[in-house]
Amino acid sequence: MLPQEGQLLRIFIGESDRYEGKPLYEWIVRQAREHHMAGATVVRGLEGFGAHSHMHTAKILRLSQDLPIIIEIVDTAEKIQSFLPIIDGAIAEGIATLEKVRIHFYRGGNAADSPAEA
Repeated sequence: MLPQEGQLLRIFIGESDRYEGKPLYEWIVRQAREHHMAGATVVRGLEGFGAHSHMHTAKILRLSQDLPIIIEIVDTAEKIQSFLPIIDGAIAEGIATLEKVRIHFYRGGNAADSPAEA
C-alpha cells in the first residue's frame, strides 16, 4: 500500500549506456526490484539530446543505437531518497529528476478483488 503523496524519480540515460556488463536501464530496474520499490517503467524515446547536444533519433535514414531511455519509479519520498545513492555511481552521463506526485491508486493482483470495485 502506498500513501496518497509520493515521489516520482525520472532518470534520463542513453540506450547504449552499460553497467556491470548489461544495459544500464536493465540494471537500474533490477536494483529497484531488489530494493522493493513499488514499480519501475522503462520508456524508449524516438528522439532527443542531452548535455552534449548530440541528436539521437530513430529516423529511418539514420538509425541510432543510442536512443533516449527514460526510467520512471514511483514510491514514497523516503524510499526514493534511499534508492538514489544506490544508482548514483552507475550513471556516468544522464539526469535524474524528482517530482512530488499524488497517487490515485496502486493495485496488484486481481482488480476485481480491489475494495474500490466492491
